[in-house]
Amino acid sequence: MKRRRSKKPFASVYAAAAVSLAYIILALSGPGRQPLIRMEMTEAARLMARAEAAIRDCRVRSGVPVDEKSDPNRTGLIGLETSNITTSLGNLAAKRTSTNPNFAALMVRLFHEAGVRKGDVVAIGASSSFPALIVATVSAARVMELRPLVISSLGASAWGANIPTFNWLDMEECLRTSAVLDISPIGLAMGGDEDQGRDMAPEARDLLRTRIRESGVPFLERSSLRANVEERLRLYDAASGGRPVKAFVNIGGSWANIGTNPEVLKLRPGLAPDVFVPPIDDRGVLQGMAARGVPVIHLLNIKGLCERYGLPWDPRPLPAPGASGFYDRTTAGGRAGTWLSAFYVLLVAAVLAFRRRAF
Repeated sequence: MKRRRSKKPFASVYAAAAVSLAYIILALSGPGRQPLIRMEMTEAARLMARAEAAIRDCRVRSGVPVDEKSDPNRTGLIGLETSNITTSLGNLAAKRTSTNPNFAALMVRLFHEAGVRKGDVVAIGASSSFPALIVATVSAARVMELRPLVISSLGASAWGANIPTFNWLDMEECLRTSAVLDISPIGLAMGGDEDQGRDMAPEARDLLRTRIRESGVPFLERSSLRANVEERLRLYDAASGGRPVKAFVNIGGSWANIGTNPEVLKLRPGLAPDVFVPPIDDRGVLQGMAARGVPVIHLLNIKGLCERYGLPWDPRPLPAPGASGFYDRTTAGGRAGTWLSAFYVLLVAAVLAFRRRAF
């Protein structure tokens, strides 16, 4: 009599196939690998490139030429080495690096890693020292259909938005009238030393104060750090309409945003999961948000950002949107991917061992 073969080996084959299918689905849904996320990253980079082109055209039309020595990629986002609204020294290579449109793609990835989803509110504390990073962040927010609440300071470090006749307010207006991006701030500040512009020329402070008051946007000018931070947090809360802030983005080194505790200098650029929260009188908005449990994205150390996420330093020409190796790299999800692969290998080994015993 012919012996019938057990069906268990076939069951084990089906189990192995099911495990493999589940692994593929999970792997494809990991950070930076979902097709949808990659599409959003590329779209955000393209939007940032269009915004840069609009700013450059507005700048030229306003009679402020682009200096190809300091801005060889002709972005229009590189300012002067010094001016009467300049607050501090700045690194020219870092400012040029930040104009890479793929920084908008990076912001899409960082928002996803922070758990931000369509329709969420994000708070942005921005120094005009890095106008390109403001454009990158809002470009990502628009593509992801987020609600960005922006508070900007107008004083800028060297090579930032420090041209008196074409400062950050002029760039915002340019983007609105060009119908590329609507960056409507919920608050404006002087910036500079203790957010009072003490490191600027008196006539520059008068110019910016007049521009802020003419804008109709709330002018934040509290002299103490604690009062300044509390006012900004209240403004974010009021503008959010009762909805929770799902991430805070710090752009630059504003006194009110990063505070005065030296521990902030150790903060890793990018998504910062472990923010040291100092006593309340030393806190900036960044630490205030972290104390609330809000994820923080820290955009200050441009060199560190490039090294962490695989973006090029001071590229010439600028990479095309979508053309960067970091699109395929995992970041915060790298460890999770390693554990997923290890679990998959163990499961397959267990299925194969069961199959051998079944014969």
